[in-house]
Amino acid sequence: MKTHKALSIIQVLPNLNGGGVEQGTLEIGNYLVENGNRSIVISGGGRMVEQLLNQGSEHIQANIGDKKLSTLKYIAWFKHQLIKIQPDIIHLRSRLPAWICYLAWKQLPKATRPHLVTTVHGQHSVNAYSNIMNIGEQVITVSHYMREHLIKNYPKIEKSAIRVIHRGVDNTVFYSSYQPSQQWKRLWYSQYPALKNKIIITLPGRLSKRKGATDFLDIIDKSRHVLPSIHGLIVGEPETDNNEYMAELRDLIKDKGLNNYITFTGHRNDLKDIMSSSAVIVSLSNKPEAFGRTVAEALSLGIPTLGYDHGGVSEQLRAVFPQGLTPLANTAKASAKLIDIIQNNINVTSEVPFSLNNMCDQTLSLYKSLANA
Repeated sequence: MKTHKALSIIQVLPNLNGGGVEQGTLEIGNYLVENGNRSIVISGGGRMVEQLLNQGSEHIQANIGDKKLSTLKYIAWFKHQLIKIQPDIIHLRSRLPAWICYLAWKQLPKATRPHLVTTVHGQHSVNAYSNIMNIGEQVITVSHYMREHLIKNYPKIEKSAIRVIHRGVDNTVFYSSYQPSQQWKRLWYSQYPALKNKIIITLPGRLSKRKGATDFLDIIDKSRHVLPSIHGLIVGEPETDNNEYMAELRDLIKDKGLNNYITFTGHRNDLKDIMSSSAVIVSLSNKPEAFGRTVAEALSLGIPTLGYDHGGVSEQLRAVFPQGLTPLANTAKASAKLIDIIQNNINVTSEVPFSLNNMCDQTLSLYKSLANA
């Protein structure tokens, strides 16, 4: 095994088109390069490749995540890449690429194989196909909730192999004294004049039934009688092109008489500014989140956050802002919590431990411990 300080790491995922997994891949790649290591990413490409390359990582394009029979050709291809690159670590972040890489890796002599690391980013279907994400010598989970999820559903997994490394946010970008620019504010209120001088409550995330938009409408409806200047902001695009769910939400808004209390923005690239201009951020997923990056970002900005008491969101709020925990699907209690936070000006005062630096440092330490084993 190599024992030199500079490591060669391959991260593998389907594409680099955006999302939490992709963002984490770039963050780790950047940190590796900054610390004198070689970072290689294998993916089907995407709009984040340019940023990856600008940060000093290398990219090898291969459609290793395509769900079709021809993808099996990449088993021999990946074996060739391993022989050529001689990496210390392969870090697998998605199921189909993990299967391809594992089948190639198994063909190499045990003495010269690189170490395998996997990250379980979310709750996949519990089956043999998903079990591939548990084959790493170290299996990273993004929260203690996800660790318990693996132990419960995969009793054969080695508990000692599971390593909790919370996702992290860049606290040089997300920090409590951050304020949007005056230029941004002028443009924002020119686009959404109805939001001026309102108590903005924001639900960020793609519009889907899973994300709890109907609960959000109910909470705003229950709260507006006590807080007449409240306004609900839903930031995110529909999960699919199907407009049925949007029509359902608009009908509900009409039925509840909320036309002057709700604004949809669609997809935005300025979520940090929007959250910083909000009184409270809410997370209302009806299924537990593996972690919930937006919650970590909101808390790092010092914005009070209200979230259902389950999954990774619960874990974050317990550590930083327990006043924001509310029982699952109980919109009456959620409304009471929201009103309490606003009326009593309850602020985020605890330090947020979910930093990008912590995440990257723990991941690099894990790589080093394996390479030097």
